[in-house]
Amino acid sequence: MSSTNYQGPEPAKIRDMFRSISSRYDRANTVLSAGIHHLWRRKAVEWSGVRPGDRVLDCATGTGLLAIAFHRAGADVTGSDFVPEMLEIARRKTSAVKFETGDVTTLAYPDNSFDIASIGFGIRNVEDPARGISEMARVVRSGGRVIVLEFGQPQNRAFRALYDLYSSKVLPCLGGAVTGNRAAYEYLERSASSFPSAVAFVDLMQRSGQFATVDYRPLTFGVAWLYRGVKK
Repeated sequence: MSSTNYQGPEPAKIRDMFRSISSRYDRANTVLSAGIHHLWRRKAVEWSGVRPGDRVLDCATGTGLLAIAFHRAGADVTGSDFVPEMLEIARRKTSAVKFETGDVTTLAYPDNSFDIASIGFGIRNVEDPARGISEMARVVRSGGRVIVLEFGQPQNRAFRALYDLYSSKVLPCLGGAVTGNRAAYEYLERSASSFPSAVAFVDLMQRSGQFATVDYRPLTFGVAWLYRGVKK
């Protein structure tokens, strides 16, 4: 899908949706991905090139899984999210990460404050993804990285047919059973199938004009994708 055609959801609807599933969000992720989402986050941390002592901002941090993965790599991590209920769960997991309320489209940090800004499975939930990417780049120093981990579309036709069947038929039922909110996982399927991935999302990042390079790679045959923008 073209990056210019994607319009994200209204922030209030996203906030209400994640508030309703916050207490069972981690369990649902593990059930629906058979635990693979932990591997994807580890890959994101590895690909970021993070080093001990680096300053990392994890945007749309949710229950803090990616932020905690960066902390385990030795980084000084701040996690930001606009859903207080998700942040409460993140804070119960660790006191080593600073969790703060914030919106990725209006980050309350000075320019060049971080070595890395990341977002895991959150950019497609932003009303204006391009603005979110620009804000992440703004708060990263020159030579720093913006790391995006997001769902996309598998490029192998046979695998995509199987995955589409799972995501359209099985995923909403399982997600609804675990969280009590089937509609949230129907939204997940719709948003993942329509969100720009691969070269289309690279184009969205490059249009910010803030990156010297943008690289990308598929994970699990393209069910998820990793993007890395190096700031000019």
